[in-house]
Amino acid sequence: MSEKFNVPSELPRYPRSMWRTVTTLPTFPEMHEDIKVDAAVIGAGIAGVTTAYLLSLEGYKVALVDAGQILDGTTGYTTAKISAQHGLIYSEFLTNFRPEIARSYYEANMEGLNFIRDMVKKNGINCDFKEETAYLYTNQDDKLDDLRKEFEAYQELGIPGQWHDALPIPVEAKGAISMPGQAQFNPLKYLKFLVEKIIENGGLIYENTTIEGAVYGKPIEAYTIDGEHRIYCNEMVVTTHYPFWNVPAGYFTRLSVERSYALAVKPETSFHGGMYLSIDDPKRSIRSAVFEGEEVLIVGGENHPTGKDDNTFDHYLALEKFAGETFGSREIPFRWSAQDITTLDKIPYIGPLSSDYPFTFIATGFNKWGMTNGTFAGLLLRDNVIRRSNPHMNTFNPGRFNDKSLNQTVVTGLKMAKEMIKGKFGGADEKISNLEPDQGAMVRHNGKKVGAYRDPKGELFLVDTTCTHMGCETAWNEAERSWDCPCHGSRFSYTGDVLEGPATDPLERLPE
Repeated sequence: MSEKFNVPSELPRYPRSMWRTVTTLPTFPEMHEDIKVDAAVIGAGIAGVTTAYLLSLEGYKVALVDAGQILDGTTGYTTAKISAQHGLIYSEFLTNFRPEIARSYYEANMEGLNFIRDMVKKNGINCDFKEETAYLYTNQDDKLDDLRKEFEAYQELGIPGQWHDALPIPVEAKGAISMPGQAQFNPLKYLKFLVEKIIENGGLIYENTTIEGAVYGKPIEAYTIDGEHRIYCNEMVVTTHYPFWNVPAGYFTRLSVERSYALAVKPETSFHGGMYLSIDDPKRSIRSAVFEGEEVLIVGGENHPTGKDDNTFDHYLALEKFAGETFGSREIPFRWSAQDITTLDKIPYIGPLSSDYPFTFIATGFNKWGMTNGTFAGLLLRDNVIRRSNPHMNTFNPGRFNDKSLNQTVVTGLKMAKEMIKGKFGGADEKISNLEPDQGAMVRHNGKKVGAYRDPKGELFLVDTTCTHMGCETAWNEAERSWDCPCHGSRFSYTGDVLEGPATDPLERLPE
């Protein structure tokens, strides 16, 4: 514990997104009939909302559909940095690709940033948009060479940046790179404006409507999970974060999933400004925001593969300790976590689903940088749908594949097989009788391994923990009270309901 500041001893009992708390979003009905539209956009995060908005401007009749509530996935639980500074990404790209690809990635993300900036300015959107300088830093001697290589990549690619030997905030650093002209905002206030414009332009929006698959033809028939209703469309865009099918293109072998954590902290000291990200392990992310007229700091990091941590609450505690010791902490009004997807080569897949499905498009794998990658995805998906050329199409084409990607696909498949075996034969030592209120665990019940949770009132909930996507065994997430799949990131509530895909079916509820 710091001698200068008092580190808080308690965090909020339940996770809650600050963005969703301070932003009142409209609600929309479940789809109860067949509909016909020009384009169906499945998934209402930043990529889906931006795509639907842009297509509605082109005169397309659009339906935007989400399995839950709009903007309640990763978009609603982000740290909301709008930046093209994405860690040690450009030096890695120069190692693996031609310089034109690395430069294309930077330009595409700056297009996303500039689109948001222009929208806010042109329409007077009150979303706490603020331009900031972004800083990438390290406090570890063994990471300093990596940071210098990243700075050299900036220079080779013509990316604006400056080297610093220290940070302007009370965080120790042995070196840092600044990138000017980046920004931060409240993403839901911004996207609420786009949602309203979709409706004004004649678009349809449906919530709590799970699309399970599609019959490909002319038109495409996207069908709901119960099979009762269909969306007939000429073009289909899938922006569901993780694709909801296993074939074609085998996306489940080409994506990895991680969770990361964030706190909103009322600091005891004033904040200099700027946005910060460490390249160290564990990573630390810092930016400011406004809550109820007061400055708060959003402190994030502590990423780990989904479903592969014994005590997820420890990550919140680590962030709490860091924030208290660094800035002081009067109060922590919010804690939340998010799920992020990364492609094999760290460049998102944005474009045609596969060569066999030219009228179906996909966007996934934003690698923790969905504000710029997701916004650019909307721009690129619009160009795909209206058949307009875009200089970045080849960079983000989902069909790209090289030897390294092939090797990684094999590794991913082996990891999935390992997780399936591990889950099937793993132990379940806890007894149901030992579960306290608000506690969950894997238990033995009637001779079988099952998932159990006892809510604060003492009611017991039992589920079959086998993921309904591809049969891996889920793990209990204490911090979020959910069952998380380590193979592809599907998450389920303690009642078994789907929280995040690619799974579309709930876990089976079991009797006591």
